[in-house]
Amino acid sequence: MKLNRSTLAHLPVAGPTYDRSEIGIGIVHFGVGGFHRAHQAMYVDQLLERGLAREWGICGVGVMPADQRMKAALDAQDGLYTLILMNPDGSRDVRVIGSILDFRYAPDDPEAVIELLAAPTTRMVSMTITEGGYQIDNAGELSVFGLVTESLARRRARGIPSPTIVSCDNIEGNGDIARRAFTDYADRHHPGLSEWMTGQTKFPNSMVDRITPVTTPEVVSSLAQEYDVEDQWPVVAEPFTAWVLEDDFAEGRPPLEDAGVLMVEDVTPYELMKLRLLNASHQGLCYFAYLAGYRLVHEAAGDPLFAEFLVAYMDSEATPTLKPVPGIDLADYKRTLIERFANPGVRDTIARLCADSSDRIPKWLLPVIRANLQSNRPVRLSAAIVASWARYAEGVDEQGEAIEVVDHLADSLIPIARSQRNDPLAFVENAEVFGDLAQQARFVEAYRWALESLHSEGARATLEKLREDR
Repeated sequence: MKLNRSTLAHLPVAGPTYDRSEIGIGIVHFGVGGFHRAHQAMYVDQLLERGLAREWGICGVGVMPADQRMKAALDAQDGLYTLILMNPDGSRDVRVIGSILDFRYAPDDPEAVIELLAAPTTRMVSMTITEGGYQIDNAGELSVFGLVTESLARRRARGIPSPTIVSCDNIEGNGDIARRAFTDYADRHHPGLSEWMTGQTKFPNSMVDRITPVTTPEVVSSLAQEYDVEDQWPVVAEPFTAWVLEDDFAEGRPPLEDAGVLMVEDVTPYELMKLRLLNASHQGLCYFAYLAGYRLVHEAAGDPLFAEFLVAYMDSEATPTLKPVPGIDLADYKRTLIERFANPGVRDTIARLCADSSDRIPKWLLPVIRANLQSNRPVRLSAAIVASWARYAEGVDEQGEAIEVVDHLADSLIPIARSQRNDPLAFVENAEVFGDLAQQARFVEAYRWALESLHSEGARATLEKLREDR
């Protein structure tokens, strides 16, 4: 049965019982992908289901050509889609989400998007535009920054208060980074607007957490076969979810705490915990695993050698760099991470974790290395992770098969990586990515050892040596 408004009441799975025609749009979200639909949109759907947040429905906005496919899928389904939670025991929790009421592809009608953003009813603008999406040097009028700042200029001229801008990307201090990007863009294109924004616009930091793999054709077909739901683009996620958000909003907010969001004064301890434990551990797993022949995350995480390496990294190198995290048992959190990675139902791919490494490693792992160098703590395991990325970036695995290196710097990284068999420090001497790490003696010693071992012995043998040395 095709998923849309007319079939919703007849589907054999749970879905919204609220009247979507009575929900107002209060949130405009840029970057409607799997994560947003499994996370923020799910939280809003929970509130709407309880009769709360009726003025906080979501309108998605796309600015990239690839977003046209999402618009087509959501338009055909009246904004509805299926969220499938894959439990470790093989069972699934399936629900149709109804919180996305509309989707606009900005290049089709930028004026309509700007007016939506400028409307008094729009009180939150949120985004998942990836770690590399905050560069404004080449951002044009149809970028997130161009559309939002033009709408803010109109709000200022019309005497309409600013919305709150919420980054939901995996970046340390994501709200602070968003503030700098938007105000810098405003300075370039709207003289005087940044001063108005300083007094009006709020940019709360946030920590978001839910593993959300790419939707495969098998997911689509199994949903149709087992649940009789024909959904062009369902989304799969693990059962675990978390959202920690600074309670700093300009014009009100939905009662997110009623859906399980942790509203705090300072999100920093939570975001450091997530970035340096979960995200950096993903990088600690993926390159070694790919080189060793694994292609699915749960299979690699279920290998005791890989799991032990991740636990050792988290315990000996990541955890000492963290601040106290109120209300969190770190030992339990780390144990849960390994269980989450090993969830066979999620079927997350190693390749997904390996993608966009030049955006991820500098934000998630290199801060751990720098903090430990400064405090004279161990960096051996972190350096080995960097070396595993360098080896992976050569573009050929240990069986001689080509690796598709997905990275916006791939054209420069691959030749550099391939030169490192003759020049072992070539990769980390790339100051654009690594800064001055190639001048840090303790890091260089550990890195060179790991890279040589990866070349001569392979990924698995390198991990075994690291285990023996502990």
